[in-house]
Amino acid sequence: MFRRRLRLSAAAGASLLIAASAAALAPAQAAATAAEDNPMVDVTIDSFSPSTPAPGQAVTITGRVTNTSQTTFEGSQATACIERDRLSTAAQVAAIPTEADVPVKDRNDCSGLTNPEASTFQEFDAPLAPKDSVPFTLVVPWSEWKISSEPGVYSVGVRFRGNVSKTDRTTAGLTRILMPVIPKTPLPGRVNTAVVLPLTHRPTLLADHLFANDSLAEAMAPTGQLGRLLALGQKRLVTWLVDPAMIDEARTIAESDSYKVAAGPGQTKAGTGRAIVKAWLEAFDKSRNVNPTVLLPYGDPDIASLAAAGDAADKIISSARSASERYNLRMPLSEQGNPSGLWLGDRQVDSKTLAAGSFGFAAQRDDDVNILPSSAWAANERPKLQPSPVYKVLTPEAPAPKYVKAVIADSALLAGGPDPASAKQPLQLQQRFAAETSLLAGKAGTSTVVVVPPRGWDNDGLSTSAVLQTMSTSPWITPVGINQVTSLAAGQTKAPAAPAETSGLSGGQLDKIRDLSSTTSTYESLLSDPAAQTPLSMTQGLLRSASLEWSATPNEAQRFVNYQRNAVAAQLKKVHLVTNKSKGQHDGIKVNLSGSKGSFPLTVENGLDVTIRVGLEVTATGNRNDLKIAQLHTLLLPAGQKGTFQVKASAEQNGVINATAQLVTAGKQPVGDSQPLVIQAAQYGSVGWILVGAAVALLFGTSIVRIYRRVRSERRNPTPKPEADALHPEPLPLEDLGQDDPATSPNGASHSDAPAPLVPGQSDLESLKEGVGTKDG
Repeated sequence: MFRRRLRLSAAAGASLLIAASAAALAPAQAAATAAEDNPMVDVTIDSFSPSTPAPGQAVTITGRVTNTSQTTFEGSQATACIERDRLSTAAQVAAIPTEADVPVKDRNDCSGLTNPEASTFQEFDAPLAPKDSVPFTLVVPWSEWKISSEPGVYSVGVRFRGNVSKTDRTTAGLTRILMPVIPKTPLPGRVNTAVVLPLTHRPTLLADHLFANDSLAEAMAPTGQLGRLLALGQKRLVTWLVDPAMIDEARTIAESDSYKVAAGPGQTKAGTGRAIVKAWLEAFDKSRNVNPTVLLPYGDPDIASLAAAGDAADKIISSARSASERYNLRMPLSEQGNPSGLWLGDRQVDSKTLAAGSFGFAAQRDDDVNILPSSAWAANERPKLQPSPVYKVLTPEAPAPKYVKAVIADSALLAGGPDPASAKQPLQLQQRFAAETSLLAGKAGTSTVVVVPPRGWDNDGLSTSAVLQTMSTSPWITPVGINQVTSLAAGQTKAPAAPAETSGLSGGQLDKIRDLSSTTSTYESLLSDPAAQTPLSMTQGLLRSASLEWSATPNEAQRFVNYQRNAVAAQLKKVHLVTNKSKGQHDGIKVNLSGSKGSFPLTVENGLDVTIRVGLEVTATGNRNDLKIAQLHTLLLPAGQKGTFQVKASAEQNGVINATAQLVTAGKQPVGDSQPLVIQAAQYGSVGWILVGAAVALLFGTSIVRIYRRVRSERRNPTPKPEADALHPEPLPLEDLGQDDPATSPNGASHSDAPAPLVPGQSDLESLKEGVGTKDG
């Protein structure tokens, strides 16, 4: 009993010790949490009104504070702040320091407004615990800014301050925004603004009416990216930048009663977006009655990466440009087509890219439009965009006159707010756009700017909507089309230096595209008339595989290009040598070669539905180097026909020669896999030829001797005349009817075997009767 009580007491003591340790540890952990280095909150501005205040107007700022730290803040507040240096030029706006590497608590570039009687700050009664979020509304009277009434741009913002302990008050959050100040009277200048909106989508058409997915229809829905952009362009003047390959895919869906969507390996399902896509196309065609349209190269290929790759990639660029130059958007017959052009990003512009994308293709037009961002140039080398953003960009790689005409979009217009973390928020973009254009309008005269968003800039359409809304509420802005910009006088500048890092397709994606390009080129080279016989879907499949849209979805890109490559390879396999087969496996082709020279046939089958030109190359493998093949002529094979090559070969030694038979195009490109060829050469050496010669001589010698002996024997023993027919004897000559003259006999006597003369009156029958039964008979 005592031991049990002792054990119980020991257990209780251990429990108390653990509890005491936990109790002592909890304050330590709390202290550690409270002592978190640089605790931070996220401050977001949701609205800023008015966007461009005039002197005397109060500004209302709304937003939200979210505690992203592990610290609880006591006695916290949100306060409006301002940097009171007036900015009067775009260069000054661009030079606002970001202080991204400075802790928020040490930043002093936005001074808090200190009037405790004003509504320029808001206190939060409850503690702000981790993950808590609270809204704020700040109203700043004009007098509280304490700035001049001159027009300009100011950097303003909201600070969050709170206590992390009873005596430790710190700034844990800060966000800034641009505030353009305009005069009460209209600004003296005007800003013609061309907004270019890209309508692109990654390729989805695999073949005929089969699509990889239904994402194009989803994007064209009213709530999709393409649907929202189209709706924005229907309300105001914009310029469409369109990929014609996307339009072709949309038309395929709209005009098909039963387009299919891939649903898994070897499986498909019916597409459901026909009505949506058809409505989008109708609205798009209607909008083009007002909005000018520029066509991107077909498939929107990655021009920069392809130009850097060279070789077969150059063909993709020229083919894409040619396809767009000839493309018909199905407008009235009076329309002469649409201009096409390049749309390059800031890490895609250099002299080589401009030259590769602007020359060397058919149907080039004088009104083609190439759009480049000003951010492609280093800050100290950027061309001035006023009075005209049109430039002749000098490119040494280009043919005469050694320049590419381009429109340079002002990248600063869409640079957003001064803080990198929040720069791309729609409200920040709206304020930057208003600030930049108001500074231009502050000078008398007319300025012209081009606004082109970078790729991947606005997936939800909110940023574009914010910019267009600013255009509607800014009386100094006049919307224009890109066609009104290109008519301006052109300046001259050098192409920017090649970027250290390029954006776009990865090296692995480019390797896949090269392989597909090579396979497609082989197929085209095989045809007797490539221009007329190459399927359009095959050419377009290659262009779609190089789309810059694939850079965001590399896995889908790989599946797409693999599908296209397999489709072309399947066509090439229809042209093949006729070989022996055993249990479904190719055993190769076996032929015999006798003598020093010989020939053997090899048959090729054209399983395509077009006429081809095909050649053949026979090559010995590593074990023999004495096989020589005479030059073979190219065969012209109609669709579905077979042809035969007569291969003339020679070998210096006898034995088995392993070789390969490879079909080639007229340009010597291999067609399909080579076929094993086994040649049995029955060749003779010098000793063999001596033995053969001796054998031939012996054969002819014995033959001659036999012939000679036979002739001599026949001369000695002539062949007796055939016996006379007893029933039909030949008539005897008259001289034979008489008795032989002994004198005329060679021996001087009569022949003992001469027949006796007939006795007159004795018939032949009687004479015959006398001979019967005698010895002589």
